[in-house]
Amino acid sequence: MPQMRVSNSPNQECALTNCAFLSDADHSLLGPGGDVYVEMGGYVLTARADRRVEPGCVALNSIHRGMLSVSNGASIAVDVFSPSAAEKAGAAMVVFEVDYVLRQRGSGREIDAGELSKAFLARFALQYVTVNQPVVAEWQGDNLKLTATSLEVIPLGQDTAKGARRGMLGPQTQLQLRPAAQSPIKLTGAAVEEAAKTNIFRSDWSFEAMGIGGLDQEFSDIFRRAFASRIFPVSPRVWTGMMLHGPPGTGKTLIARQIGKMLNGKEPKVVNGPEVLSKFVGQAEENVRKLFAEAEAEYESRGDDSDLHIIIFDEIDSICKQRGMQRSDAGVGDTVVNQLLSKIDGVHSLNNILVIGMTNRLDMIDAALLRPGRLEVQVEISLPDEHGRHQILSIHTAKMRENKYLSPDVSLEELAAETKNFSGAEIEGLVRSATSWAFGREVTVENVKKGAKAENLLVTRPDFDRALAGPPPCSRILEYGGSLPRLKETMSVLIQQLRASSRTSLLSVVFEGAAGAGKTALAAHMALTSTFPFRVATPCALRLGVHEAAKAAQIKSVFDDAHRSELSVVILDDLERLLDYARIGPRFSNVVLQTLLTCIKQPPKKKGGKLLVLESLELLDAFNVKLSVEPLDAPSVLRALGQLGVTNAAELQPILGSLATGVPIKKLLLVLEMAMTADRRVDPARFTETLQHAGILG
Repeated sequence: MPQMRVSNSPNQECALTNCAFLSDADHSLLGPGGDVYVEMGGYVLTARADRRVEPGCVALNSIHRGMLSVSNGASIAVDVFSPSAAEKAGAAMVVFEVDYVLRQRGSGREIDAGELSKAFLARFALQYVTVNQPVVAEWQGDNLKLTATSLEVIPLGQDTAKGARRGMLGPQTQLQLRPAAQSPIKLTGAAVEEAAKTNIFRSDWSFEAMGIGGLDQEFSDIFRRAFASRIFPVSPRVWTGMMLHGPPGTGKTLIARQIGKMLNGKEPKVVNGPEVLSKFVGQAEENVRKLFAEAEAEYESRGDDSDLHIIIFDEIDSICKQRGMQRSDAGVGDTVVNQLLSKIDGVHSLNNILVIGMTNRLDMIDAALLRPGRLEVQVEISLPDEHGRHQILSIHTAKMRENKYLSPDVSLEELAAETKNFSGAEIEGLVRSATSWAFGREVTVENVKKGAKAENLLVTRPDFDRALAGPPPCSRILEYGGSLPRLKETMSVLIQQLRASSRTSLLSVVFEGAAGAGKTALAAHMALTSTFPFRVATPCALRLGVHEAAKAAQIKSVFDDAHRSELSVVILDDLERLLDYARIGPRFSNVVLQTLLTCIKQPPKKKGGKLLVLESLELLDAFNVKLSVEPLDAPSVLRALGQLGVTNAAELQPILGSLATGVPIKKLLLVLEMAMTADRRVDPARFTETLQHAGILG
């Protein structure tokens, strides 16, 4: 149909029908008679004939003109609406926000939502309603504006409802009403209660669409503890806060950011902890008060009918450290904590807020913030298991699969099994790295100006293998015989016993022996062959100029990370260096010693978790098992020479027969490096001389 000119509704009575009006001549062109459905700007209205409307005009009320962003005299396309099969189905449920047309003229009166729903359906039956469409209805002398926020339809031939953009109102349509934001209206009755139960979550959200995977159990805990009290109001108080904690990269920020997308509430306020602080005295406390000001104002006017306000604190440990620990005389940090505590659950508490804190250091948070009534729901976001890793891989490769850029030889199940101990962020990085290898095949220096063809791009399994490949582990040790087979067999038995036992969750083993005997190499080899997914060694940086408190905190962090995995191995290498031990004095760090003794004896926190602690040193009393790594005797040295490819090992046997003591494996390797020639021969004279210089041969 051609463009028509917009005009006002014929009178106030027509304006309250939610219909568009045409001249008799224009209306007859659309249909044989009666009401006709027309579409304008994506919205469907019922068109009726009225002789007071000029030909070529479409009469709309002020709400319709605002909805379509047109003014009187403007032109707009008017088309006959032909519903699809899905749109022919009646609306099963529609959610409306209720407000006054002119809010300044309205009062904070109570309205029975059930009675209003009945009157609304009786007046507007058989009319189409579209999401975000406002409808004006007169109620007891006041003009109300009801704006559709969501609706569900039951398609023909189906039994279940699903979300839709448009649907027809009918006698069976269920209306759920709630006051609009900042509206003084107070709704009462069953329709409001039902809406409160069902409308806390949006109907179209899904974990996969939000990019969240591997956190099924964590979300189950959050729903059960934080949201159940809002869905089923069995108590006058609801949960007002939660704390998400865990290692970096596991999805804490992603969860908090996406929670707002699945809740029907205000847009979440995301605050980075340091942003609250200020150089001006009292400004930090005012910044905290501003975060809660909107929720307080709405709660005063609407009470329990107010919308849910979500406030998210990222890195909350930066502003909520334990009080009394600040070195500054001003105590600025303490006053910020006090202000936040009083706002979350003070004398005037709020039921319309949900505060979410995120931190990597739960131990630094003030205890008062974690008590019941404040951030009492504490959820640890740990490393994903194999099923979770598969979900995350599926999310990050979804576009590749959709555009057919992922090769059929890539198995997400195999990748999930091979990415043990990967966090969600690391899996995302793995996919990006594999994609970059695929880009590298198609884009080179020569063809970068020509441009690569997208249809040639294919991410293959070798690309993921190259992304997974890191520095090759030095897992090979020389099979020199002697006590080595016995040590390896004993360790294998211990590892298998720890893995299979239902009673043993912690096993600590110490390797003691002379310097250079191979204790560290044996510990690393057994950790790699154990196939435990979490393997970590204490960093060398702990031994270089780090003060005692920082060293103890890093050791505790290593064990905390190990407790998050089901099977973990921790290697404590050179314990003397960790303890700052000196024989003369003697001198050692008691702070580090007590930390180590506590951590070594503490069983895993995770249910079913197993922890194996391997150490090369002499804190023997703290360990369950003591394995001595002995130096090599003459027969063992000969076997080691054979494995190293020495071609004249037999010529060296008389020299080895005169050894007074055993030879540590590290010293043997050093001596051979000094005495070996290019053809893999060892000069006997040079070999004897280097043994003497090393203090092995008298």
